[in-house]
Amino acid sequence: MAATGSTNDDVAALARAGEAEGFWLRAETQTGGRGRHGRNWQSPVGNLFTSTIIRRQTGEPPAASLAMVAALALHQVAVAYGGGGRVRLKWPNDVLLDGAKLSGILLEAVDDAVVIGFGVNLAHRPENLDRETASFAHAGLGAPDPAAFLSDLADALAYWLGRWRGEGLGVILREWRARAHAVGTPLRTTGADGHQIEGLFEGLDDDGALKLRLADGTIHILHAGDVFLI
Repeated sequence: MAATGSTNDDVAALARAGEAEGFWLRAETQTGGRGRHGRNWQSPVGNLFTSTIIRRQTGEPPAASLAMVAALALHQVAVAYGGGGRVRLKWPNDVLLDGAKLSGILLEAVDDAVVIGFGVNLAHRPENLDRETASFAHAGLGAPDPAAFLSDLADALAYWLGRWRGEGLGVILREWRARAHAVGTPLRTTGADGHQIEGLFEGLDDDGALKLRLADGTIHILHAGDVFLI
């Protein structure tokens, strides 16, 4: 579609109405796009704005780990579109290009489904944010066609979703770690209460939570919050 308020809102309504897993919706632009915690998401024409539906099944890993499944899928496509080794993951689902934020991934529970929204900076990158941002065009990689990029993203998500269901969370965490910034990377975390903690990236625990080594050598476990590279 040409424009909408939010692809996540549209797809959530379709999920409640019974739309099947695998449905994707793409908009050229959004008037009410949002990121985590309701933050405004800039939506200029030329970038990718899309959402899809995952139907929960018995015996699956925790729904929250779909954030890493989505990140692996987007990482795969970003690498294929020229990013190569310049693309890395940051907990839990940020895809970085040259260390700067390339995308946003928003998961929202809707009854027995999870709606996953992707905003990917293809032609444009937002400015005046609290972190560095990147786009394919700004990085000298050209601006991919949003429709073609979506087709490849849908295939990649289906692949990683199949591995998540068939092989379990352990393989997803292992593959995520292999694509993340190095152990020992300095990070700053901000919890829901605004409290900030600085430390070194120590990897993930068995549930996918972030492990942060503090200055005194203790390990802090973060289950939710914002993470920034220092």
